[in-house]
Amino acid sequence: MRILYLAHDLDDSAIWRRAAMLRAGGASVQAAGFRRREGPLPEPAILLGQTADARMLQRAASVARALAGLRHSLAEVQAPDVIIARNLEMLALAVRAKSFWPEALLVYEVLDIHRMMLGDGPRPRAMRALERRLMRRVGLVLTSSPGFVNEYFQPHGQTRVPIRIVENKCFYPEAALPAVPTRRPVAAPITIGWFGILRCTWSLDCLDRVTRAAPGRYRVLLRGKPALDQLPQFHATVAANPDLDFGGPYRNPEDLAGIYGQVHLSWLIDRYDAGKNSDWLLPNRLYEGCRHHAVPVALAGTEVANFLGDYGLGLTMAAPDAEEVGRRLGALSLAEVEAMRTAVAEVPTQVWTTGPEECQELTGLMAQIAAARGRRRQAAMRRKGWFTT
Repeated sequence: MRILYLAHDLDDSAIWRRAAMLRAGGASVQAAGFRRREGPLPEPAILLGQTADARMLQRAASVARALAGLRHSLAEVQAPDVIIARNLEMLALAVRAKSFWPEALLVYEVLDIHRMMLGDGPRPRAMRALERRLMRRVGLVLTSSPGFVNEYFQPHGQTRVPIRIVENKCFYPEAALPAVPTRRPVAAPITIGWFGILRCTWSLDCLDRVTRAAPGRYRVLLRGKPALDQLPQFHATVAANPDLDFGGPYRNPEDLAGIYGQVHLSWLIDRYDAGKNSDWLLPNRLYEGCRHHAVPVALAGTEVANFLGDYGLGLTMAAPDAEEVGRRLGALSLAEVEAMRTAVAEVPTQVWTTGPEECQELTGLMAQIAAARGRRRQAAMRRKGWFTT
């Protein structure tokens, strides 16, 4: 199976993790898309243009330019069996690419529901209508959380095609999973890790206030990429608080064992899109932290809390209130933290990590849907007398 993977950000490691998963499932993958940074990519890709974070008009203009030159950009691509579009802007390009290869199965991958798609105003209604129109050519939707299905796709009637949940689990391309380092006994200070894309103003303020209220009791390690358009005070806040420590970006999966091995608790609360995307998603850090035996800290009423509740894991805050967080954390003993870590460690590894069987099942599903659509297409052509066998 040949797959053309159209990606909105080739500098996002998650793009290459998905490409590696597809290859582990037996497919060959050609990536094409936009970049947001400079420097070498992990592997060759077809560059369609340059975009920037949080600049929707600039991204729309880049997509328009890429549409105009798409046939030329993809001229050397072998006819794909499957075209995967990662988010809405790439779906517009994928529909155009499908006109070059009508037999290809079009797959729409949705890992977040952007705030511009939500609400009852003219703009979100128009965006949802555009998505529905583009999705008429789609044969399969991939998304990472049942919350997106239950709270967005079904209520808004965006599509009737099959939707497959592909969770944001850890994935290691190597045949053997790396061993999780032996846990050291929990000792003071209680260490909290907030890793990934750091863009939640409430979380930064909460962690700052909780640590200031109990100096030396907690240590908060921050790793990843702070979204400074959302957190312009990020570096100043960290510099002013000795219990906050920012260690910069990290590599996934190479650095996961090292960074999570330093923490007791993994911060999963996100209020960036409170009541919407933030409440519906199952983020990478859920699987990364639990894979490495960090205790997840979640917020009641979210999809993350529902997920953890099914396994009886973690620490759930009743409300997004810094005083409530301080009380719950302040009541924890080191023995209780150790017991919660042990409970996380006892969950089977496959809950947190994608194995080769899941990769093969995913590509097999695509092949199955593509074959079924091909049979229906041929039957329709025979009915119309376009050819005989």
